Amino acid sequence: MLKFIHSIVNAFVMPNTQLTAICFMILSMLAYQVSASYAKQLIAVLDPLTVVTLRLCFASIMIFVMFRSWRIIKRLGDLRWRDLLLYSGAVALMNVLFYASLGKLPQGIAVGLEFMGPLTLALISIKQRMDLLWVCLAIAGIALLVPWQDAAQAHFSYLGAAYALGAGVCWAFYIYFGQRVAHQNIGMHALSIAICISALCLLPFSLAYNAEAVLNTQYWGHALLIALLATAIPYTLDLMALKRLSKLSYGTLSSLSPALAALAGFILLNERISTLQMVALACIIMASIGVTIGSARQKAEQLISPNDRSLNQK
Repeated sequence: MLKFIHSIVNAFVMPNTQLTAICFMILSMLAYQVSASYAKQLIAVLDPLTVVTLRLCFASIMIFVMFRSWRIIKRLGDLRWRDLLLYSGAVALMNVLFYASLGKLPQGIAVGLEFMGPLTLALISIKQRMDLLWVCLAIAGIALLVPWQDAAQAHFSYLGAAYALGAGVCWAFYIYFGQRVAHQNIGMHALSIAICISALCLLPFSLAYNAEAVLNTQYWGHALLIALLATAIPYTLDLMALKRLSKLSYGTLSSLSPALAALAGFILLNERISTLQMVALACIIMASIGVTIGSARQKAEQLISPNDRSLNQK
């Protein structure tokens, strides 16, 4: 456990350039959580599918321009479309399910449950003795998030929890297929393609379900703001942070998302969560940090040759 605490301290003791990167990272996560709070207010007026569709439509334009993705058009015929389509499907479903959960759960709880997707994927990928601790913390986090005695009084929806966990599963698939798509060496253009495809796939369903809301221009400004806060600003800040941060530091900081979501929900939506649920979010965050550090340590060990390992043991 002392090694674990020492690793966390080392991850945050950084020069000024990395301190700037930490600020970028925190601002990125805050922008995304503010967008989620704003989206939740809009969901109360519209519906999750319409909000997601409008957001992705505007986000696709922003991302396309940001990354100058017209340069990838001539290479479209050479891409492996199976992985790209599965990646795009994960993006679409992840957003729809997450926004559906926001309509039924406090924001911090929705993000905490969604976070279980990538956390589970990370737990599967590492095999160390400390893994059992992170598994126990993650299980405890889920158990404590659910107000088993009186869900209605605690503003907890089991359907909303299912949506959030489903979004987490899609998030895990997003990571998995994102890594496969990364081997195609098209950089951030993969995200441009995925968001464009997601928007185009969801648009017909949204028009069939609630065409009046989709085509009502009074909501477009709100959707544009959500897209800006959830897409353009976070991705720009993340790119700036990644230039200065290691993957370990980036992954560790990302683990703070559920806490920032709870904070945004409290400040912007006046959403209150119980003490036990705060402990639950802390368990999930600690499990995520532990898995991030454990995964980084395992990769470092794999880079050491057998001979080097035997010399170190001597």
